Amino acid sequence: MSGSSAALQPPADAVQPVRHPDAPAPGELLGAHYGQCFGCGGEQAHGLHLAARAGEGVSVTAEFTVRPAHQGAPGLAHGGVLATALDETLGSLNWLLRTIAVTGRLETDFVRPVPVGTVLYLEAEVTAVAGRKIYSTATGRIGGPEGPVAVRAEALFIEVKVDHFIDNGRPEEIRAAMDDPDQVRRARAFEVNP
Repeated sequence: MSGSSAALQPPADAVQPVRHPDAPAPGELLGAHYGQCFGCGGEQAHGLHLAARAGEGVSVTAEFTVRPAHQGAPGLAHGGVLATALDETLGSLNWLLRTIAVTGRLETDFVRPVPVGTVLYLEAEVTAVAGRKIYSTATGRIGGPEGPVAVRAEALFIEVKVDHFIDNGRPEEIRAAMDDPDQVRRARAFEVNP
């Protein structure tokens, strides 16, 4: 990152992240945390449909294809869509910690244009944890996992209780998510969105 802010620098007493023993195994597809999520949900017609997989340690890989609905300038991905892809990938890391957390800060560098039709390959990892603060980084590449860097991000996630979503979300969606009989899906619905 070029010139990341002091807010994204872990304090001296930060610790190395520890993968939760019940976290998905490396290589396992994480799936959508919520069907209506613009980043990963399959029920969003124009969403990213980002697919993330657990990596080694506290890391994930993900990818999504830039479609015409994601463009800003003619034929190129919108910067906000690319930032969303980074945020969604970084948020997926919290599933490996088994922590409910929301984005507190996200800083992005846009290195090169990403054309419509391109598959963006993303990698993210948690770098440190300090109390409720989770520090992480991500990189997006075009042309393959070893391709040129197109976007980078550093992020700070803040651990929250499920009440954060209950108190601030739309009651009908909260009720529907809370009533889901699938325990894993129910827990994941309240995982990463601010």
